Amino acid sequence: MVFLGFRLSRKPPTDRYPYGLERAEDLAGVGIAVVIWASAAFAGYESVRKLVEHGHTAHVGVGIAGAVLGIVGNQVVARYKLRVGRRIGSATLVADARHSWLDALSSAGALAGLIAVAAGQRWGDPVAGLAVTALICHVGYEVTADVMRRLADSIDPGVITAAEAAAGSVPGVVHAHARARWTGRTLRVEIEGWVDPDLPVRDADAIGHEVAAALARRLPQAGSLAWTVRAAPA
Repeated sequence: MVFLGFRLSRKPPTDRYPYGLERAEDLAGVGIAVVIWASAAFAGYESVRKLVEHGHTAHVGVGIAGAVLGIVGNQVVARYKLRVGRRIGSATLVADARHSWLDALSSAGALAGLIAVAAGQRWGDPVAGLAVTALICHVGYEVTADVMRRLADSIDPGVITAAEAAAGSVPGVVHAHARARWTGRTLRVEIEGWVDPDLPVRDADAIGHEVAAALARRLPQAGSLAWTVRAAPA
C-alpha cells in the first residue's frame, strides 16, 4: 500500500486533479491503519480461542527461532523506514515504520509466550497473544490519530508562526496571516500580506518574491507558497 501510494503521488497535475494525486500517499496511511486494526482483531480472536479451548502449541523451538528473527529483522526495517520517512516528510512511511516496529514487539511477545510454553506453562502462548493484542490496539490508535490529523489538515502551530514571521520580516509587509497544510510530502503555505494600498502592483509582486525567499530560509520544507496581497487600512 505504501508503494502504491508513493507511485500514485508522483502523478502530475491534470485538469481534474490540479494538485496531482499527492493525497494518495496519505490515503495509503489509512490502509496501514486498517491493517493494524485487522491484525489486532485476528490476534485477539486466536488468543482467546486458544486460551478457552486449551489449545496445544507445536514446534516450539522453530517458533522461538522465528520470533528472534522477527525481532531483529523488523527492528532494522522499522529504524530504516522511520529515518527515511522523517527525512522526506512522509507521514505514511513513518506510520509504516510503526507497523514494522509493532511486528518486532509482537515477535517479542510471541517469544515470551513460547519460552513459557517450553517451561511447561501451556497458557503462556495465548496470554502473551492477548498482551500483544493490547499493544497492537495502542499503536493502532496512535497511527490512526496521526493519519486522521494529516487528512484533516492539522498542522504544527510552529509552522504558522514561522511563516508569518518570515513574511513580517520583509520590508513593506504591514501584517501577515498564514495558513498551511500537508498534501502527501508537500507542505503548502498560503500567506495573506497587508501592504500600503498605494503600492504599485509591480512592487507588491516584488515583495511576494522576497516573502518566498524569506519563507525558504525559515521553512525549507515548504514546497509551495500562495501569496495574496491585501490593502492595509489607511
